[in-house]
Amino acid sequence: MFFKGLLIGFAIAVPVGPIGFLCLRRTIVYGRITGFVSGLGAATADAFYGLVAALGLTAISSFLLRMEHWLHLFGGLFLFGLGLKTALAKAPAKEAATAVAPPPPQRSWHAAYLSTLALTLTSPATIVAFIAIFAGLGLGSQHLGRLHAFELVGGVFAGSSLWWLTLSLGAGKLRDKLRAEALHTVHVVSGLFIMALGVWQLAQLILSLTR
Repeated sequence: MFFKGLLIGFAIAVPVGPIGFLCLRRTIVYGRITGFVSGLGAATADAFYGLVAALGLTAISSFLLRMEHWLHLFGGLFLFGLGLKTALAKAPAKEAATAVAPPPPQRSWHAAYLSTLALTLTSPATIVAFIAIFAGLGLGSQHLGRLHAFELVGGVFAGSSLWWLTLSLGAGKLRDKLRAEALHTVHVVSGLFIMALGVWQLAQLILSLTR
């Protein structure tokens, strides 16, 4: 059951989205640990939604789906603001030979974790994806005891974390080779992409309200 959860968590985390770009950017600018900690925020949210789906907590899932419009609004505005801040960020005034920024304090790791946790939790599509996957694989609450459900969710967290570890290690190699002149481009490109995703999410909200 843990191994099934591992595969599900990895598969859920892999698709490129705002969290992926955010972790890439943070790894390149601040290092592997910050990038990985950011990914752990998303992995925690994945595990929470996986737990809701595995235990069949319909009250929670129904509440989240009822709040879909507000979650889309919050998520879209959060993405747009985060993307704007990223695009306007200035490269650190350090030696031109390196793009490495000084290591952030531990409180910044907390902020990195909480920001991706909140961003992932505001995506109702995640809970829908878990419910659909678990139902398709016959892993609904009617087939699982609590012990197996928690084992499955532990696998989901481990699988998602494994992807973010892989991504941060890979981006860290790019960071080691990147020169300071390219850092501004990293800020702008990742910021514009995150802003675009925020605009897209807000547009989806407007379309759903006008139907």
